[in-house]
Amino acid sequence: MKKVYFTTVFLICFLLLPISMLAQNSKIDSLNIELQNHKQKDTVRVIILNQLAYQHYRNNPPKAVEYVEQAAKLADEIRFIKGKARSFYLKGAIYMEQANFNVAIENLEKAKQTYKSINDIKGIAKCNNVFGILYYYKGDNNLALEYYNEALSLEEKFGKKDNDALLLNIGNIYSHTGEYQKALENFEKALVIHQKNNDSHGILNCLNSIGSIYYRQGNYPLSLKYYNESLEVAKKANDSIGIFQSFINTGNLYRMQNLNNKALNFYNKALAINAAHHNKKNITGLKNNIAGIYYDDYKFDIAITFFKESIAISREIGDDINLATGLNGLGFTYFEMKKYDKALRYFKEANTITLEINQPFDLLDSYHGMADTYYGIKNYDLALINAKKLAQLSDEYEFLRHKKNAHLLLSRIYKKTNNYKKALESYEQFKILSDSIFNEENIEKITQLEYEYKYKQQIDSLNINELKLTKKVLTTSQDLEKSQRNLFLGVIGFLATAIILGSIIFFLKLRNEKTKTQNIAIEQKLLRSQMTPHFIFNSLSVLQGMILNKEDKKSVFYLSKFSKLLRITLENSRDKLVPLNQELEAVNNYLELQNLEDNTSYDYTILVDKAIDEPLFKIPPMLIQPFVENAIEHAFKNQKENRKIDIQLNYLKNDLICTITDNGIGIDVPNGNQRKDKKSLATTITSERLKMLSKDFNIKGSVVIEDRNKYNEQGTIVTLVIPYKKEVV
Repeated sequence: MKKVYFTTVFLICFLLLPISMLAQNSKIDSLNIELQNHKQKDTVRVIILNQLAYQHYRNNPPKAVEYVEQAAKLADEIRFIKGKARSFYLKGAIYMEQANFNVAIENLEKAKQTYKSINDIKGIAKCNNVFGILYYYKGDNNLALEYYNEALSLEEKFGKKDNDALLLNIGNIYSHTGEYQKALENFEKALVIHQKNNDSHGILNCLNSIGSIYYRQGNYPLSLKYYNESLEVAKKANDSIGIFQSFINTGNLYRMQNLNNKALNFYNKALAINAAHHNKKNITGLKNNIAGIYYDDYKFDIAITFFKESIAISREIGDDINLATGLNGLGFTYFEMKKYDKALRYFKEANTITLEINQPFDLLDSYHGMADTYYGIKNYDLALINAKKLAQLSDEYEFLRHKKNAHLLLSRIYKKTNNYKKALESYEQFKILSDSIFNEENIEKITQLEYEYKYKQQIDSLNINELKLTKKVLTTSQDLEKSQRNLFLGVIGFLATAIILGSIIFFLKLRNEKTKTQNIAIEQKLLRSQMTPHFIFNSLSVLQGMILNKEDKKSVFYLSKFSKLLRITLENSRDKLVPLNQELEAVNNYLELQNLEDNTSYDYTILVDKAIDEPLFKIPPMLIQPFVENAIEHAFKNQKENRKIDIQLNYLKNDLICTITDNGIGIDVPNGNQRKDKKSLATTITSERLKMLSKDFNIKGSVVIEDRNKYNEQGTIVTLVIPYKKEVV
């Protein structure tokens, strides 16, 4: 049986799109969050939708189309021309990857025209790049190269020197046309740029492309090395199409070495990747490769199934290259089964297609198949015509194996038609070509062995260096271990000492603060639990005078107020917080009692801001009264009339502010003497108390005493910022 290869080498070209495939899932999640948060129908939403389309275009094309159509619709509504051009461009790229070339071309043309309408040269360059990829997929290398060069020229106008994607795509053209050195130069330049940018998509395409060059040169160890590297990159990036690509190329590599079981294992792994099935062109090539394995193993029924599946998909998507390969494969399979009518039908169809698309390898296979089949059915005239065509074209294209097969066929045909002279000439030519191919194969085999030997030598050398380095590291580690142990013990000792000293200092500071706090608390309790003895003595004297003067009603009223004030003061002394209305009631009682004395009467007001709900605000007790008492005792020494005390509470910016204003002598008397209460014990303790309460409540508390002459007024103003807690209803 003839050994025929129906193998597609997969080189997925790189699109000029500015988003890396690294950490794709996290990028998609991030974009979805942005889309949910950004509800406005504006340019930002269009950009997010287009970015989501790009992130899905390789592994989930239907989702990509859904996003890109939403972006295009919104861009049209808000007249965002650049966004609409981008949507057309992405849609073209998505359908191209699915081998739906007609729809792809239609959208790419729209994108290009839209970019032209806004003079976006960079956008036009990107469209040309994708057109190049599309025609490369279709097998038109000349047109593909023309588009790539046009894109390159436009990119250079922008001053972009590192055209990484175009380097890769142009390299693929050189690889396809057999100019391997030029291809390698382009791939290696592109690889450096992609590694610098940490672009996994570009890296894996470069690695696969370089691996394929070495594959075609017969350097299988080096080819496998690059394929394995690309597979690791694809796995890290969670790029299912990249993994698919690497599996197929590795399978092709094993098939070329006649390791069909290994090859089939990798092909089946690729076939199991569901995301790859969106790109039907991928599947047609893969099925042809699998069919070729079964053809080699004489499992013709299975081979026919896979060839037919590939042919059906190729017809559906208009993929003439894989269609021709599948038709020839099916023809050779039926030929081996001696079903010549079927074989001839498929060879003829493949021949018609390959003549149209100028695909030389498959064209020669079709002539070879037709010549063999006509010979099998003893139609030597048609067999001779096709064998001569095979010889002519194989000579033009310099395909030695096809040329050898052509001369063997000619020798057999001439022998059957009794043209022994030409039969001998053809056979002698066949022997010469066989020797050339044998030598070529030997050279390839020797080259391969040489590569394997050099590769093994490099590995052995690396292993030896690794052992030396390991030994050196081990010796150094042992020396370091001793030093590190001593250093470690020293550090532990130092830290232990520092912790102990720190703990002692902390304990002493804590005890000092606690003592200080306790002293202030005791002073507060003393202040809160007592009323000025002078006030109590005066109150009782006033009460006695009222009784002696038989002012019964007045004395009863006075006694009631006095007892109520005494009770509130004693009750409040037990509580850390009291309702604001209760504290104000105590202040009011105190002021009323003082006002009942004939010689100390004055006017007073207590005003509370409407924003303050008195029962809900809880404040420390006995904060206001000491300052009211100071005003009564010291403000009106030489003032018998027009004596006023005003108390006002406001709630501003979450601060509870109390102002106590009198129109007395002020704290700075004109002759230079100061009021006795300026440094009074009550004021000092209250200031300390406010500092402590501010820490407890985590709310600002302060006291400021000012002479009103700075405001061109008479008297003193005390401003209290009171810490508080507000109950929630």
